[in-house]
Amino acid sequence: MSSAVNVTMSTVDREHLARWYRRNRTRSQALFDMLADGAYYSRPIALRHPIVFYEGHLPGFSFNTLIKRGLGRPGIDARLEALFARGIDPHESHATEAARDAAIRDQWPARAEVQQFAREADRQVIEALEAGDIDRPGHLLDHAEAAHCILEHEMMHQETLLYMWHRLPFAEKRRSEGYVPLTSGTSPEQSWITVPAGSAPLGVAREGVPFAWDNERPSHQQHVPAFQVQRHNVTNADFMAFLTAGGYGDARWWRPEDWQWIRSDQIEHPAFWERDQAGHWWWRGMFDRVSLPAAWPVYVSQAEATAYAAWQDARLMTEAEYQRAAYGDPTGGERTYPWGEQTPSTAHGVFDFNSWDPQPAGSHPAGASAWGIHDLVGNGWEWTSTVFAPFPGFSAMASYPEYSADFFDGEHYVMKGASPATATALLRPSFRNWFRPRYPYVYASFRCAREA
Repeated sequence: MSSAVNVTMSTVDREHLARWYRRNRTRSQALFDMLADGAYYSRPIALRHPIVFYEGHLPGFSFNTLIKRGLGRPGIDARLEALFARGIDPHESHATEAARDAAIRDQWPARAEVQQFAREADRQVIEALEAGDIDRPGHLLDHAEAAHCILEHEMMHQETLLYMWHRLPFAEKRRSEGYVPLTSGTSPEQSWITVPAGSAPLGVAREGVPFAWDNERPSHQQHVPAFQVQRHNVTNADFMAFLTAGGYGDARWWRPEDWQWIRSDQIEHPAFWERDQAGHWWWRGMFDRVSLPAAWPVYVSQAEATAYAAWQDARLMTEAEYQRAAYGDPTGGERTYPWGEQTPSTAHGVFDFNSWDPQPAGSHPAGASAWGIHDLVGNGWEWTSTVFAPFPGFSAMASYPEYSADFFDGEHYVMKGASPATATALLRPSFRNWFRPRYPYVYASFRCAREA
């Protein structure tokens, strides 16, 4: 799936946008079809809405953004448009409060009502993409911004759906045919790679791409001193050494607020790990528990990643260091992808829903960066130590002004790269993801860095 469109002054490739929207809706429907009927109103993650919300939110957001706000057309159902308008991002300490609020909220509508609303929203959105005035200079429709916004919004939410589904009981999901996790392989031998000092490009110029979120803009350069970074992501085997050494019980490695979380929530291991009564460790897959795969990258919160790095007398990469490690080149140039200019494929990494699980670290050497660093894109997002903040010259986007600005609060950290559930269109170098440091459910790993 590509995000490329032909944008020349006031023209857009309408057929491309309409096909993209239909592909999004087909993939989303396939995700909802995975669920057993009894799961529809469940809430697998307390910090998220129940599942019913998302089946209405995806078409509802598209309709509200493009049809109502963009084109100024009348609504379908004011109650449902408001109900499905926006998700939540509460602090982890508010999980009980969020669950209580959901319980006392107006009763969620029947699924048939949600789907009827979605069908009408889809009909009007597709009609607008194919024939509406969706490219209007000096407006939130400028350069078809609202159209691109709704397309990428749905792709990002598909990843949210998948990690929510991951927390559901296995009996509440329909198993994918031919599902066989790639659990074989030994944890790759770690080594340190020196990335020489140089300039890291951050962000992108609005006029240089068909679309970019406001937090990606504008473009600028940042000098990065030489540093060292691990060739591979930290694996389950690597992280097990931290746990076995008592890492979860030693306040030395944790920031004070993270240590408080560890103690109050009785966190003893990564959220994707489980331990049975016999003491055997398992990885909670999408459809089964599997014996903990030593070579897979460990999925943890930013708090856990930071503690592990401190235990190793190291730290996490900054966002600028990640950019240098992933896209820098010894010749002084910049790459479109870590591996160069080739179109992303399964040879380069694990992304775009080509696997339900991660795969052994280092098993896609064709995706290595110019410095020989593996899996910088795919197999798990990369936590950084950079607080999510605007670039100099930031301006909120007209079609979704609260998208980034609401999260410039000092409580979110930048993630880069991609996970197995990240769409190909989001693999551009400027794309930024972000989460709270103690949010443990995303498909996010890390690697350690240190001064050169």
